[in-house]
Amino acid sequence: MATIHNAITTNSELRLCQGCGLAVSSTPIKENQDAYCPRCETQLYRGHRHSCSGDVALATVGLLLFIPVVLYPFLSIRLFGEYISATLLDGVFLLIDEGFVFVGFLVLFCGFLVPLAHCVCVITANLALKQNNTPLMRWSMYGIYHLKHWMMIDVYIVSIAICCFKLTDYSDLIFGLALPVLVVLQLVCLALVLRVSPRKYWQRLDEVQYLERTISKEVNPSELHDCPQCHLIQTHSEHCVRCHNKMKRTAKQSLQATWAYLIVATIALIPANVIPISILFTNGARLEDTIFSGVISLVDNDMLVIAIIIFIASIVVPVAKILGILYLLLCIHFKRTVFHRQRMMLFYIVKWIGKWSMVDLFVMSIMLTLVDRGQVLNFTPGFGAVAFGVVVVFTMFSADALDPRLIWKNHTHKHSTSTGDTFS
Repeated sequence: MATIHNAITTNSELRLCQGCGLAVSSTPIKENQDAYCPRCETQLYRGHRHSCSGDVALATVGLLLFIPVVLYPFLSIRLFGEYISATLLDGVFLLIDEGFVFVGFLVLFCGFLVPLAHCVCVITANLALKQNNTPLMRWSMYGIYHLKHWMMIDVYIVSIAICCFKLTDYSDLIFGLALPVLVVLQLVCLALVLRVSPRKYWQRLDEVQYLERTISKEVNPSELHDCPQCHLIQTHSEHCVRCHNKMKRTAKQSLQATWAYLIVATIALIPANVIPISILFTNGARLEDTIFSGVISLVDNDMLVIAIIIFIASIVVPVAKILGILYLLLCIHFKRTVFHRQRMMLFYIVKWIGKWSMVDLFVMSIMLTLVDRGQVLNFTPGFGAVAFGVVVVFTMFSADALDPRLIWKNHTHKHSTSTGDTFS
């Protein structure tokens, strides 16, 4: 292990870990080798061969796949001799027509607009490289960096499966062309998320512009900061000198924002579980279901697997995420000096599981499309759906606002006394 002192000439020789903030000196790694922080094990570098033409090809395929997704149904049911079809956008329009504009926009944003925008941003980023267009690169990388956590096609596919189980006793199911296309689209979007690195795109733009960004040898590594978006190492400033992205919040700002979002989500969790989230009219009877009563109803109808999925996604995940973030905040406040790596793992788990709470809202939009309202069956959302949508959004905001480096602020391991280390 080699310690970095003041012998820093370029940012290519130094990497600041995005997880714990440790200054790490880079060493040459093989093409297919990944590099991880020696302290918190956050991935620092992906050593795969990066092809911009491959990114463009995948993004173009993704855009083309949106055409059948919009035009063709992914699922149809035959109810009393009539065929009712559902496309991805049908549920959005019906939610808006029912007055649930916030829920409708949330479904549209996470299930359609984000993956569409991600594909567009990849294409415009490569266009920016060819045209040496820095402003276009800034907007493209901003979209790629900030939107990827809100991409939820995989959650939507799981929601379709849940609806199929729910409706199988009421009608015949017919799978449409858009369903396998959605699966392929999810794979394409996942490949783009794994392949596209804002840091590498910015480095290529610097090469096109013949820019060599250097750091003065007199600068102490402890005074350096890296941009969370393009990873450029620089002295402290409000905005990144390269991509103009806002730099990390101060510790006080991060904690204040996290607490604010968490409090809003906790308050909204009460009406989300008390007020009915869905209303079903069947055989002249009005059945109002909260999240919990809906789970019980699924169990009574021998849909145990679906009940477990809904229970975990809609009850366990939001509560666990709130408690997890609360635990991290309290550990930071009380300056805990042990189990930092375990808390770091908890932080990443909390960030990942947040999107799966959207299952209930996606199921609602699909059910609203497929159930023939006004006849024997009539399905409509309840106002608990709005509160639940607030819970989903603000728990994700709270996880994004929390700077993971604060978890390591009181780390007493030997690495915390050095200004740097090496990764292999």
